[in-house]
Amino acid sequence: MRTAVIADIHANLEALQAVLEAIHELNVDEIVCPGDIVGYNANPNECVEIISGNRIACVLGNHDACAAGLEEPRYFNPLAQQAVLWTRDALTPENRQFLLALPRERVVRDFVLFHGSIHETNRYILFREDVTDNFHLLSGMSGAPALGFFGHTHQRTILVERQGTISASLSHDKQDLMPGSRYLINSGSVGQPRDGDPRAAFAIYDSADAFVTFHRVAYDIHACQEKIICAGLPPKLAERLAWGR
Repeated sequence: MRTAVIADIHANLEALQAVLEAIHELNVDEIVCPGDIVGYNANPNECVEIISGNRIACVLGNHDACAAGLEEPRYFNPLAQQAVLWTRDALTPENRQFLLALPRERVVRDFVLFHGSIHETNRYILFREDVTDNFHLLSGMSGAPALGFFGHTHQRTILVERQGTISASLSHDKQDLMPGSRYLINSGSVGQPRDGDPRAAFAIYDSADAFVTFHRVAYDIHACQEKIICAGLPPKLAERLAWGR
């Protein structure tokens, strides 16, 4: 089974379309999303409808939760707060209901999807304590999956736990999944990369041959930027897309 992982789309229709076109050429059996379909950019309804219409397995992100009205964006920075409140007003009732129905985590065969941390949508996996806690929680999940895909940081991350020792892999394009090891992997962001590369990011998990490959694809950043400005969203949200920050 070949699974495409697309995280942190953030209402960037141009990036999502480019990623889906690239995935179509890669002989993929299914697509999954670790959350944040909406937020920041100007096409929330279109992006939700692509996810829902294609029955892409997805979990709730923190921007999805705030846009749907499950939570208030009190902890968001001013740019993110303005964008998510704009999104809340822009969502159709049907698309809001779709977001409301998303689980915060889900097991898909041999891996688990979650957004920030297991059981904590808003928590980042940044520090050693976060990593340790999430590997511990992974081992306690139904079926004790050895692999988890997450989002939230908008940066490609490969964390490995083997015999109690945790490390970060330096793999750039491919990560072999070794028996006896467990992995927490972030594919990077589709709609708002933050690693200095403005291209949309995604990953492919091959369960038969036990590896994950990482991919980047260029998209029409200018078109997305124009939509942000026309929508009255903060211009800085448009500017940062070109920086990959």
